Amino acid sequence: MNSLTGKTIFITGASSGIGEATARVFAREGARLLLCGRRIERLTELTRELTALPSEPDVFAFRLDVRDRDAVNETLSQLPEEWRNIDILFNNAGLSRGLTKLYENDPQDWEEMIDTNVKGLLYVTRAIVPGMIERGAGHVISMGSTAGHQTYAGGAVYCASKAAEKAIMEGLRIDLIGKPVRSTSIDPGMVETEFSSVRFRGNQEQAAKVYADITPLTPEDVAETVLFAATRPPHVNIHTILMTTIDQANSTVFHRHSQGAGGR
Repeated sequence: MNSLTGKTIFITGASSGIGEATARVFAREGARLLLCGRRIERLTELTRELTALPSEPDVFAFRLDVRDRDAVNETLSQLPEEWRNIDILFNNAGLSRGLTKLYENDPQDWEEMIDTNVKGLLYVTRAIVPGMIERGAGHVISMGSTAGHQTYAGGAVYCASKAAEKAIMEGLRIDLIGKPVRSTSIDPGMVETEFSSVRFRGNQEQAAKVYADITPLTPEDVAETVLFAATRPPHVNIHTILMTTIDQANSTVFHRHSQGAGGR
């Protein structure tokens, strides 16, 4: 396992869920943490918690909405000098809105998902990768989903955005051939985070039904998988990790404990 001590990891969407868990895991390993998200108050609290850890990691947190291309370019170009050499980029920022038939869906939901999950991924990656190439080292890790492998009812645009992530990372890997920069897609299934609450715009009852009678993945499960990919020897490139809870076979087939084997 390669040491992460002193390495700089940039995590987007770090204020909660998988992003926050990944920050904690990498802090434990001695990495320097560059964290962004839209909720700066949460990042400020996370920074206080992380810097109090025995490993005493360096942490620099700032507000950034990855949907805003100008803000991405300006903010990242003006990072303090000591934070500009990013070793690992974790494109984690993403969301889903609604679970509605395509012909009944609010186009604003489409805009938000595409702008975050696709355009935001592109904007940040475009800003960071040239520096990795110039320095001769780096790793881009992006958050995919089982939804990028199989479309489910009511999720056409979200699934399309994650299929786009899959294609973008495959294309990036091809474009980087011959250069010492790695690229990985981590594609989890059901993970219990704020994801469903965001999808249903704070409707906690509806969100809770998603995880009813299932043991989902945890943010820490995914964070440890990100860590695994990031710590392989430099000549090893993990292309894609597709992971689910034991209660999930794919995007549509689930075992709910109250319904017996074969329940969905």
